Amino acid sequence: MLNEYLTQFLQHLKYERNLSPHTLRNYASDLEQFGDYLFRVEKRADIPVEQIDRLTIREWMAGLHEDHKKTSIARKLASLRTFFQFLVREGKLESNPAKLVATPRIERKLPNHLSMEDAVRFIETPNVNTDLGRRDRAILEFLYATGIRVGELVSIDLGDIDFRERMVRVTGKRKKQRIVPFGEPALQALMNYLEKSRPVFLNECPLTTRDPNAVFLHRRGGRLTTRSVGRMIDKYIKLCADIHDISPHSLRHTFATHLLDSGADLRDIQELLGHARLSTTQIYTQVSMEKMIDVYDKAHPKA
Repeated sequence: MLNEYLTQFLQHLKYERNLSPHTLRNYASDLEQFGDYLFRVEKRADIPVEQIDRLTIREWMAGLHEDHKKTSIARKLASLRTFFQFLVREGKLESNPAKLVATPRIERKLPNHLSMEDAVRFIETPNVNTDLGRRDRAILEFLYATGIRVGELVSIDLGDIDFRERMVRVTGKRKKQRIVPFGEPALQALMNYLEKSRPVFLNECPLTTRDPNAVFLHRRGGRLTTRSVGRMIDKYIKLCADIHDISPHSLRHTFATHLLDSGADLRDIQELLGHARLSTTQIYTQVSMEKMIDVYDKAHPKA
């Protein structure tokens, strides 16, 4: 029955594929939404998976178009495909009905990034004369210097950083680890925070909320969350009046674009970003190409 298989599938994703809690929540939400749809249509609490065909899935997707973006619908379909493929491997189904359903066509948006001048100005926005400002400056410097995801940043422990060699061990998606270098400005900002501000956050909080291993702490001494970092970055975006349409992830895009513009090899950038496929990294070549065309159009007399 569907509910039993859903439980087995989510346990498979958690314990065998080591997916992040965020990704697990997305799978659970998408599949529960599909289950709710089947319940409304079939008027039954549990549906045999053998009765689910591509027409059922297409009808469900058609009803999503009013309230969901194409990217969200495509993700939900991908969740269904993965679930049914799991059932095929387990011998519960002979074929995957979701494979026969076409994915909505999505225009691939180019990632937002900052120019080198705007990146430097944005990173230098925090007031480094305060404890929070020193921490925030270290976070922004570190995100731009390494290109790591915010979720990877907040999970870094002190033992993950080699201060002498300026390297950090990062745990990415599916628990895969990689080593990423960082520069002198990021090291200086990090040391300034670790020596002056981090001890204050630890000492001014009860032992029950402390996280002595975490590098980046909130003022109560616990590990920062991705949501907290997002709010912090939004605060500094508002302070930079002419910088718009960027997010915590934009510093990662900026890191990759600036490396590519400076002549870095695409496969090296792929390794630094922790992308499983080169095709994911190749979108930055389009960003650089558009920039080059723009420069040509403005500078060449016969453009």
